[in-house]
Amino acid sequence: MRKLKIDVFVFFLIFLTGAVAFAVVHKMMSVQVKNGQIRTSPTFLSKIVARVSYGDQVGVSEEKGEWFKVAVTGSRKAGWMHSTSLSPKRIVLKPGAEDVRQAADSDEIALAGKGFSQQVENEFRQRNPNIDFTWVDKMEKMTATQAQIQKFVKDGGLFLEGGGI
Repeated sequence: MRKLKIDVFVFFLIFLTGAVAFAVVHKMMSVQVKNGQIRTSPTFLSKIVARVSYGDQVGVSEEKGEWFKVAVTGSRKAGWMHSTSLSPKRIVLKPGAEDVRQAADSDEIALAGKGFSQQVENEFRQRNPNIDFTWVDKMEKMTATQAQIQKFVKDGGLFLEGGGI
């Protein structure tokens, strides 16, 4: 019986050590943007390999400047995300869950979903009547494929800090 208690204690210590080591190596963060992009390398022009949503949890295994190498909890999605897309706060969309460390309140969730809404834009336009928004309005409708972005970078002879596309 004594040997069983020692074995259980040793197992518990090994388990605890492993859990602490995982927590140190893999800092957990929450996605704080509506549509997050995981990329092949730490640059905005690199290929998007996966997408994540607001509140998704990722484990961080490496930092490179303002970029984090992440792996999505419970999936095979992995790559690089910019720090502005992540928060050290645990974002929970269903307040009241047992594992909540810091839940987003309804105002934070509403703000995250709004972004630069029509109401915010109208207020900004009223405060700044002399600004011409013609090109801003056109840019909002522009899209570019990954191939077009790569061609633009290549044709322009641009050097991407942190690596290529």
